Amino acid sequence: MSVEMVELVVKAPEPVRPAGILQQNRVFLDFFWDLAKPDQEVRLKAVEDLIQYLRSNNKADELEYTFKRLVDGLAHTRETARPGFSLALGQVLSAFEEVSLQTILNRIKEKHSLQKVKKKLIRNALFGNLFGVLALHQSSRLSKEPQVVLGCVQLLQSLSQHRQHLKDLPSKTMMDILTEIPEEVFEEVLLSALQTDLASAFSTPEQMQLLLVALQRFPQTLKPKKLKKLLGSTTIINADNIPKLTEVLKKAAHSVKKECVLPAVVLDLLKLSLKEDSFQLFWNKAIVEGMLKQQSGPTHYLSFRLLGSALPLLSVEQLKEVLSGDVMTHYGEHVVSKPDRFKLAPEMDTYVSDFLQNCQDSEKQLVVMVAFSSLTNMGYPVVPSVWRVVQHLQPAALQDYVDWLKSMFVQPQLDKLLDFSTRKNSSQCLSGLVKENSIFRLRKWIVSRLTSIIDNHHVKKQEDLVMDVARFVFFHALFNMKSSLLSLKHRPLIPAGGDSAEGAAVNQKRAMGVTADGTMWIYHLVQYAQVLLTQPKSIQSSQPFSPEQRQAWDSMLESVASLKKKSKKDQTAESSAFQQLFLLVGMHLFKDPEELLDIMKDMQSCVDKAQQKTSKKKKKKPEQEHEPEWVEVMVDILLSLLSQPSRHIRQVCKTVFSSICPHVTAAALTAILDVSNTHKDDMSDEDGDDSDKDEDDEAEEEDGDEEEDEEEDMEEGEVDQNFRVELMKVLQKQNALEDGSSDEDLDDDAMMEMDKKMSVLFSEQKKKTQAKKDEKTKLLKEKTLVRDFKIKVLDLIEVFVARQAGSPLVLSLVEPLLALIDRGMSSGSNQQEQDFLRRAADIFRNQLCRSKVYCKTVGDRQGELHDLLDKMMSKTQKLSDSSVGLYYFSASLYVVKVLRGAPPAADAKEEQTDEKAAENEVCLPQTDRCLSFTGNMDMDRVSAVFREALTSFMSRRKSPLTTQMFTDLFNRFPVLCVNLLDTAVQHITSGVREHQQVKMFHPFLLQEQWGRGGKQEIKPSSTIFTNQLYSSKPQ
Repeated sequence: MSVEMVELVVKAPEPVRPAGILQQNRVFLDFFWDLAKPDQEVRLKAVEDLIQYLRSNNKADELEYTFKRLVDGLAHTRETARPGFSLALGQVLSAFEEVSLQTILNRIKEKHSLQKVKKKLIRNALFGNLFGVLALHQSSRLSKEPQVVLGCVQLLQSLSQHRQHLKDLPSKTMMDILTEIPEEVFEEVLLSALQTDLASAFSTPEQMQLLLVALQRFPQTLKPKKLKKLLGSTTIINADNIPKLTEVLKKAAHSVKKECVLPAVVLDLLKLSLKEDSFQLFWNKAIVEGMLKQQSGPTHYLSFRLLGSALPLLSVEQLKEVLSGDVMTHYGEHVVSKPDRFKLAPEMDTYVSDFLQNCQDSEKQLVVMVAFSSLTNMGYPVVPSVWRVVQHLQPAALQDYVDWLKSMFVQPQLDKLLDFSTRKNSSQCLSGLVKENSIFRLRKWIVSRLTSIIDNHHVKKQEDLVMDVARFVFFHALFNMKSSLLSLKHRPLIPAGGDSAEGAAVNQKRAMGVTADGTMWIYHLVQYAQVLLTQPKSIQSSQPFSPEQRQAWDSMLESVASLKKKSKKDQTAESSAFQQLFLLVGMHLFKDPEELLDIMKDMQSCVDKAQQKTSKKKKKKPEQEHEPEWVEVMVDILLSLLSQPSRHIRQVCKTVFSSICPHVTAAALTAILDVSNTHKDDMSDEDGDDSDKDEDDEAEEEDGDEEEDEEEDMEEGEVDQNFRVELMKVLQKQNALEDGSSDEDLDDDAMMEMDKKMSVLFSEQKKKTQAKKDEKTKLLKEKTLVRDFKIKVLDLIEVFVARQAGSPLVLSLVEPLLALIDRGMSSGSNQQEQDFLRRAADIFRNQLCRSKVYCKTVGDRQGELHDLLDKMMSKTQKLSDSSVGLYYFSASLYVVKVLRGAPPAADAKEEQTDEKAAENEVCLPQTDRCLSFTGNMDMDRVSAVFREALTSFMSRRKSPLTTQMFTDLFNRFPVLCVNLLDTAVQHITSGVREHQQVKMFHPFLLQEQWGRGGKQEIKPSSTIFTNQLYSSKPQ
């Protein structure tokens, strides 16, 4: 090897050859590698860098090599690479205009010639030619070289024969080229080349689209005379061409069967029909009689999409004609009959929504809304009652639409509806029963439609409109006009001037349930109801009041008037809440007067007592000492109202309770807890049974469930056994079970008698089985209603925790909520149970335990709170589920926080720091005073409780306690860490589980950091911890 190397050195040097591109610049070559990468951002960056590089260097050999690589890459085997090379070629041609497009076109034809390429590479060659033409088009220079335009079009015409590979891409590319070139180039160069394609426009949708684009772009060239020469007629849409157009439309429909879109050629034909004033001919003949006559499929879907797309293009008269014709009828049948995954309703909603959003003509908006609302199936409209497109209506159109809904409710005109059920069976639908049913279905939908308009906050509506709809629904739900006045149009009977601010929008932000002037909406309705009740000659109630009920109604009005008069002098939330509750109960007198009559009386008594409380305190009479407080009666009233299935009642009850929260007593709060927690004695029973309960609680529950299942099976077995005995008796009486007997031994009368008895027996057995199923269903419904009621009661607990977090009464919520969560974790897993548990857990942990406001005046309850802490920590250690233990431990920390209270002379900043440390679980520097403050805590007793928990955590293999719990403890109350260091060190060095030993380092190493920071209370203990830890031998 060394000899040869010497010889090489000795040889005379050869002439220096110019370095090739490959040896010259590796950075330049990387541009082409990046163009082939799948990431679009990388490809775009490569194109930009390549052009910048070529401009800066300006070398002819590099530019030549660039065109060679880019033309070769047009037929790249990787599909994502072809667009990159095509884009790069177009941008390079645009940057270097001195390069002739004809030269590049010739190079593309030569490189990707279909005659020379191998058969297996024919697909790549086709795409190479296509992307080459696209690159020339993207250069924006085609219009400057007409012969290149002609060459590109001719190349695309040859490519259009290979639809199995390119589909309609060549035709779309030709249309793009037509949109760029001027009319002179088209007339002089392309018209002769495209004459064959234009003349055969009725052959394929692509050729028809090409003709339509040419007509749009070059109207002066393709005049009627030229069309006459090409097509044989001066117009495209005429009676003679309708059959040809129908075939083109069918082909277009099947070509986009999988894409689920409207072909562009169809919409262009619609626009052309409007331009040629032949829309009615096109729609009736080509669409209705042509497309809809086919079986349900692509042609129908195309017609429906064309209907939606045509809405912005049509006049009012054309909209009325189209939206009341066969296409709408077929669309209604489609929505009713097709499964959800095949329905076109979401697409149609988008079409209508876009039209209403972009249309400023109120008349057109009204026509479309009325037409879709009139498309009915046996009287029930096809569109949903909560159709959200209404939010795009102009105020004038919305008002007219509401008036139309009201008029159709008062005087239903079924003949003006587009009811597709009547088209099939008109004679049957005209019968009285079917007609009455259709009217009922229509009115039911109209009421839901009106209420949904009011509930939709996105709808631009005025207060007058809201009040008008509310009165309309209220009147027709509870009152009737006398027969002599039925012909009169219903109008509000209260002058509009005193109801609300003129033209005030309800969309403005304000308190819920009030108008712009501060008056409650329900108060306006009560006034309206009073006017209706005072006109018995013309109006009668569907459920007239008895004298006692009318007296209760009048008493309610007097109470509200008295409260309003007093509130003018001293406006309070309590007075407003009582008014709202009175009005609510008064309105519900129309619905259920018997049940609410006593509630009205109790409410009156509560208001009187509450007002007495605000005046000078009077000594109670002996007979009044045993009477419940007014707030307790009010809570009972709210609980009874919550049992009603009404969202409005639920909201009002929540508002009223928030107003009376400061007056709530322990007895009132206990009444709420009794309803929400029916097993409130569970925790108290557990106190005496602590020694018997351990980690086998779940196993015991499972055993109990198995026993219940066995009892049910035994009951079913007894029933079956009894039925079997009765059946044996019937057969024995007829001697049907004797040995050797058969059906032939019995005569006809005996067989008939036996059949009757067996029929009766089986019928009774079927009734018993059905009765058991009905009873089970009834119990399930009752359970669902009870659980729903308890979820509503949680609203009151949540309000109390939020409004009275600093009250000592909040402490009485800890145990009931824990018991509720504990049972919820082991109860059923249905959605309602999960919602109830999630809500209760959120109230307990996030709003109670983590609240920044808490009871800071324990008073004489230190012993009770210490007992509660001991009780909860003992329960925590005996749980089998750590997720439940987390809530018990959080409650324990909450009790410790209450016992500690607020540090003396602690400013707001220190309090905020302490709260942030508790939330973020990050130990923040605190003052010595805060660290050492213990408040009302018995340090020895509290330390003993947590020392026992720490010992249990480190010594038991299956402990519900977690490291995070103790980390949270020491973050929030670092003073407790001092008394637990010795216990922690002992178990860290001799713990059961190694991973727990490691995890226990975290909270105490934080204390070590505090010790180094100069905290006198922690430093000696941290030194003990460090010395003992590092001197211990590894286990």
